[in-house]
Amino acid sequence: MYDQLRPNPAPPAMSFEQMLERVRYEGAYPTRERAEEAVRTVLAALGRQVTGDERVGLAQCLPLTLTAQIPDTEQLTGWGFVKDLATRTGATPATARWDTGAVLAVVACLAGPDLLARILRRLPGGYALLFGQAELRQPQLAV
Repeated sequence: MYDQLRPNPAPPAMSFEQMLERVRYEGAYPTRERAEEAVRTVLAALGRQVTGDERVGLAQCLPLTLTAQIPDTEQLTGWGFVKDLATRTGATPATARWDTGAVLAVVACLAGPDLLARILRRLPGGYALLFGQAELRQPQLAV
């Protein structure tokens, strides 16, 4: 028997080098190394939060491995994500928030609007702002 040909997944929209330059610009980082540090730490943290088909879709659009991180059993809110990142890296919450915004703005462009909307629906509140999007919630009806 012959193996069936399987289509290769589409290559990422930008190379890792291009992504670093874009993050360096977005975050106004003084060096490429500082931008790379932000990319690796934020994407590792994001890899612990995103699950399911959204995780697979996001991994396909990024020029580096997102799926190396084992997802956490408890999802963090957007602010919890920033605080956890600050704790893990030894940075201040302000620096962690800055890094998160710079990296996730580029991730949002790579993911595209449909995948980003699916990711945001699966994550707890507070992530839309981290991706540079408006946080829109459905009004809750009084019972």
